[in-house]
Amino acid sequence: MNNLTQLWMTKLSVALSLSFAFIANAHAEADPKLWPVVKEAFFAKRDIQEVDFLNVDGPKRAESGAQVPITIAYNKDAAKDVVIKKIYVIVDANPIQLAATYHLTDLLGNFQVATRIRYETDSFVHIVGEDTNGKLYMTKREIRAAGGCGGMVENDESAIRAVAGKIKLNVEAPTKFGTPTAATFNIKHIMRTGLQRDLVSQGYVPAFYINKAAFTYNGKPLLTVDVGVGTAEDPYFKFNFVPDAAGKLEVTATDNEGKSFVHEFDVKG
Repeated sequence: MNNLTQLWMTKLSVALSLSFAFIANAHAEADPKLWPVVKEAFFAKRDIQEVDFLNVDGPKRAESGAQVPITIAYNKDAAKDVVIKKIYVIVDANPIQLAATYHLTDLLGNFQVATRIRYETDSFVHIVGEDTNGKLYMTKREIRAAGGCGGMVENDESAIRAVAGKIKLNVEAPTKFGTPTAATFNIKHIMRTGLQRDLVSQGYVPAFYINKAAFTYNGKPLLTVDVGVGTAEDPYFKFNFVPDAAGKLEVTATDNEGKSFVHEFDVKG
C-alpha cells in the first residue's frame, strides 16, 4: 500500500462523517467552517501561515464539478528564504479532500501548474506548501461547482481499459534553454473515485485511478505528482520547468492496480 493510499484510508472516516452534510447542502455557498476540521485531519496541531507567494486561480463558478480548472503558482523569488518542496491541493468539501500532492525540485524555478480537479459541492480549495524545514504555508480560493465525485455511471469497461494509460506529452517550441518552458502532460484514464454507483446494479464501482506521475529531465528528478481521485478524469498537468540543455523529458505514470505507463519527449533548441 503506497503513502497516498494510506493517507486516503486514514482520512476516509473524516470524509464520510462530513459527506452527508455536504450532500444535503449541495448548492450552498462554500463553508469556511470546514477548513479547521480538514486542517486538523491532515496537519494536526501544526501552524499554517497564509502567504502571498503561493497563489491559486480558478473560476468563481465552474461549468462542471467533474472538470474544474485551476492554476497553482509558487513564486520562489518572492518567497526569499522559504523553499517549498511539497504542495498539497485540498478541496475542503469533497468526500476525499486531497486531490493531489506535488513534489518540487530546483529545475522547476518559479513553479506554475495548470490542472483540473473534481468538486462535489461549493468549496474552498486550499493550497498548502511545505518547506524544507517542515513549516506550512497556504493560500485559498472559493469555487462554486457540484456533482463531480459521486453519482451514477454507465461505462463500457472494455473500452475504458483499452485506452487507459495512453499519454500525450509535449514541450513548447522553440525551447530557449535557461528560461521557463511549458510542458503539457495528458493521460487517458477514467479516474473512478470509488464513490460512484453503477447504473444497473446500483452498487459502488471500485476505485480505478492514476496514483502517480513522475517526471525526469535527462535522468534527473523534475516533478512528481501523487495523484488522488479528486483529480479530474484524463489527468492533465501543464507546468513550467527550466531546461539547461537539449535532452529528454520522461514520465512514468502508475495506477492503483499496479500498472505503469511510460512516455518520453525529445527537447531540442
